[in-house]
Amino acid sequence: MSNYAKLPAPSPEQGLNRYLQEIRKFPMLEPEQEYMLAKRWVEDQDTEAAHQMVTSHLRLAAKIAMGYRGYGLPQAEVISEANVGLMQAVKRFDPERGFRLATYAMWWIRASIQEYILRSWSLVKLGTTSAQKKLFFNLRKAKARIGALEDGDLRPEHVEKIATDLGVSEQEVVNMNRRLSGGDASLNATVSTDGEGTAQWQDWLEDEDADQAAEYEERDELETRRALLAEAMDVLNDREKDILVQRRLQDNPVTLEDLSGVYDVSRERIRQIEVRAFEKLQKRMTELAKEKGVLEHA
Repeated sequence: MSNYAKLPAPSPEQGLNRYLQEIRKFPMLEPEQEYMLAKRWVEDQDTEAAHQMVTSHLRLAAKIAMGYRGYGLPQAEVISEANVGLMQAVKRFDPERGFRLATYAMWWIRASIQEYILRSWSLVKLGTTSAQKKLFFNLRKAKARIGALEDGDLRPEHVEKIATDLGVSEQEVVNMNRRLSGGDASLNATVSTDGEGTAQWQDWLEDEDADQAAEYEERDELETRRALLAEAMDVLNDREKDILVQRRLQDNPVTLEDLSGVYDVSRERIRQIEVRAFEKLQKRMTELAKEKGVLEHA
């Protein structure tokens, strides 16, 4: 899709407002226009048609990207990653499914942004479980719900509440909050201990640098698992891969009902495809791990 090189690109030098003004010049597509452009791309690999579909949805990508402000990353780069997700969606969009490109593209846009954020933060333990990803993307909301918006470390009762709500350990909540807060709060700050005197926050934290060798080993294992997952995904067909990603590899899983509408099958059929895809993926990851001799248990 060589025409993608002609897309407007946000940059610090250009300014975000100027970019947003520039992408407003691209017209929105009527359903019939979108269908015909998608057919031209699928059947003839018409790059001009793909370019029109992308540019008409740049405002959608920017709007979704704006929802990820507050992670300390340049907004221009977040929007650029959103555009990457949009381009992937256009590349894979099937107009015969009967739904609009915007509905399909928003999943790819969010996934692209979230992967960029995770890569950029480079948190060693992040991404090992879906619960930890959920913590990363929902900690601010959880703090707001319980009125814990102040900077610095959380009170023990707030840590306990958030850990319970998000299904992670209290230590993970403490560590993540410190990373998201920039780590500037003093470990010597005193906190109440339910009427039994006071303690310092450092008393609640483990020494994460106590065993650097173990930390690096854990990081290497995580990267190995990610590589195995990426390779193993090839065992799935496009529909299985999409359903598995939407149901199990996203911060906010798509409902069976929504996917049944996308693929025009029953919710039970979507569930069956999801289970079968997950079993195939697990089996392939185990096979790859044994072949490569990199993990005892994949």
